[in-house]
Amino acid sequence: MPPSSFNIHAAKSNLSRLVMRAEKGERITIARAGRPVAQLGPAAQSERPRMSPDDPLLNLDRFAADGPGGKMTNKDIDHLLYGHA
Repeated sequence: MPPSSFNIHAAKSNLSRLVMRAEKGERITIARAGRPVAQLGPAAQSERPRMSPDDPLLNLDRFAADGPGGKMTNKDIDHLLYGHA
């Protein structure tokens, strides 16, 4: 595997390749005059927002209507979903 430490000039010249390596999980040290000054690595993964357990999409059996649209009006649906007419 290629070295994981680069001087600043080499890092600038190979930035795209180094970013690709970092995306795969590798940590790359960037040095000035042989002294480590920075690290390039994978970004922290953000957690997807979770749906509320009360979300209608997770409770289709409570909010489902018979047939194509059923006999519910928009007012009925609003009341079911949001608690108001």
